[in-house]
Amino acid sequence: MATTYLPYDPTQTLLLPPALQEWLPEGHLAYYINDTVDALDLSAFHARYAGGGPRNQPFDPAMMVKVLLYGYATGVFSSRKIARKLHEDVAFRVLAAGNYPKHRTICDFRALHLKELAALFVQVVQLARECGLVKLGTIAVDGTKIKANASRHKAMSYRRMREEQTELEGQIRALLDRAQALDRSERDEPELDVPAEIARREARLAVIKAARERLETRQADLDKEKGRDPQDARRPKGKDGKPKGGRYKRDFGVPEDSAQESFTDPDSRIMKRAGGGFDQSYNAHTAVDDTAQIIVAAELTNNAADADRLPVLLKAVNANLKRSPGTVLADTGFRSEDVFAQLAAGPTQVIVALGREGRAQVKIDAAKNPYTAAMAAHLQTDEAKAAYRRRKAIVEAPNGWIKNILGFRQFSFRGLSKVRDEFRLVCLALNLRRMSYLVTA
Repeated sequence: MATTYLPYDPTQTLLLPPALQEWLPEGHLAYYINDTVDALDLSAFHARYAGGGPRNQPFDPAMMVKVLLYGYATGVFSSRKIARKLHEDVAFRVLAAGNYPKHRTICDFRALHLKELAALFVQVVQLARECGLVKLGTIAVDGTKIKANASRHKAMSYRRMREEQTELEGQIRALLDRAQALDRSERDEPELDVPAEIARREARLAVIKAARERLETRQADLDKEKGRDPQDARRPKGKDGKPKGGRYKRDFGVPEDSAQESFTDPDSRIMKRAGGGFDQSYNAHTAVDDTAQIIVAAELTNNAADADRLPVLLKAVNANLKRSPGTVLADTGFRSEDVFAQLAAGPTQVIVALGREGRAQVKIDAAKNPYTAAMAAHLQTDEAKAAYRRRKAIVEAPNGWIKNILGFRQFSFRGLSKVRDEFRLVCLALNLRRMSYLVTA
């Protein structure tokens, strides 16, 4: 008997208009994002188009928000790729409902509404609490370095800036002299557009001067924080203002020769990369609730150190949910005597590892660091040990999901404010993906 197959005819047209919703399985992430966005307050998006009239008909902001959030939740961050997915991917087509914005429109909408998109993070966190996925009994905090939208090869060290500045100034002087003597002594020289050459070098010189001034201003601020002043003549001073022994290696406000500045994203900083090496990066921090691993606060800085971030994260949690967590867990990077003192009277129990000192049980001078000594004593209790053991399982997985599941390893925007907003957009998308899984599981 001949084998028969189910009907297959690629040229067969559909007799009735198809319903795209039938092509996605029940409980799909696209449906959850669609329903969630419909429940959010999008008035800030609509306000930008108020009074546009019938002739100015932009795409519906709700549709654009859904498409962008689904893109970020599935690891599609490029506006060109999103525009392509609107034609090729059923889930994107369901959310767009027959709309096909071009990649420039998607890119412009994201850039124009970046702050409003980031603000949706708070609404979704509050929604997660209403669903019982956030209880603020215990939260854990952690940081992760994410690459800036800047190349390491478009940065320059302070020493190289000085050398390049001197060289360019010499070239500009030589070109000016050549322009003045061109008619007299260089008639037989190859033709050269001297004004264009001067303008090109002057533009390069201005960029280097601006970068050098930023480095010097930043170093001056750091020196002031350390108690230095412009008139110290490299002589350290005691609390009484009198000089004491030793000498500073640098003049006030003069950076190290190795200090670098990026030309493409000046707000980014050189930070150590996991596994070795260095990149222009930002330091992103998350506070994660232990109930369902929902990110309840997302902050970002261009400082590689974590020591001062704990109060910032706790303040953000309180601002987002109008309530402080019962306990916060943090690794030794967040350790600081000043931070412990600042949070001692607060409503949140703080448990922070002390690193090698804590493991070796080295005695801490309680007279100099009373709050650190109290933390060391608390960490020896069974209750604190049991609580801290949960830190990794609570907070490190979401950071791993951001980089390895969503695939977000580099920012699309430049500048501290925009990068911070984009990070909240990423955390918002991850929360929606997590909530969809937990609600429909």
